[in-house]
Amino acid sequence: MLRNFDFDLITFDCYGTLVDWETGIFSALKPVLAKHGKSIPDAELLELYGEFEAQAESGEYRSYREVLRSVAHNFAQTLRFTPTLDEIEALPNSVQNWRPWPDTAKALQRLGRRYRLAIISNIDDDLFEMTRPSLGSNFVHVTTAQQARCYKPGRKIFRMALENAGLPSERILHVGQSIYHDVVPAQSLGLATVWVNRPSPRAGIGAVVKAKGTPDLEVPSLASLADRAAC
Repeated sequence: MLRNFDFDLITFDCYGTLVDWETGIFSALKPVLAKHGKSIPDAELLELYGEFEAQAESGEYRSYREVLRSVAHNFAQTLRFTPTLDEIEALPNSVQNWRPWPDTAKALQRLGRRYRLAIISNIDDDLFEMTRPSLGSNFVHVTTAQQARCYKPGRKIFRMALENAGLPSERILHVGQSIYHDVVPAQSLGLATVWVNRPSPRAGIGAVVKAKGTPDLEVPSLASLADRAAC
């Protein structure tokens, strides 16, 4: 249980935690499915997405654009239709349009008055740079899967972030929307964790693989975290 907020740095997952990636996923995939006469419930779409993404991120590293292309191909194969090249590119091309949650910018500004802030994200560098301006805060460092050549929940990306921070793990709080990607690996390296349990058609899981883990604190939003930190 997180009893105080005595930290020097807060690291954040970006897509899911700061950015409403599920709306972004829907905006890219649903029109493609509809063109081929396919429709599945939102919760099932997110479950498949989580499985396909985790599969694509395992094994030898490839860029996040390639991961998203693989996800799109897997949807087509599973639902039995043949996509066009533009339809395969729709998902990676949509990332630049994924928008932050309504509370993100203000909450980051509040937290930034008291703590240094950083990012640990399963993303390509250039894709994050498209997102950065919309977050409205400065980050002391950004650690990406491209830099680490490793996707969360792999520990390599977290170890790189710790090296970038130059702080002992007990001085860092990690905040994420995914138990699988963030809480479990961060805790394994000694970081305190906050699970931001954002609303989702797939309640409590979202577009990720289901995993068992107990965060030090659970909050429903980033604004709630800022309230708890008395910022």
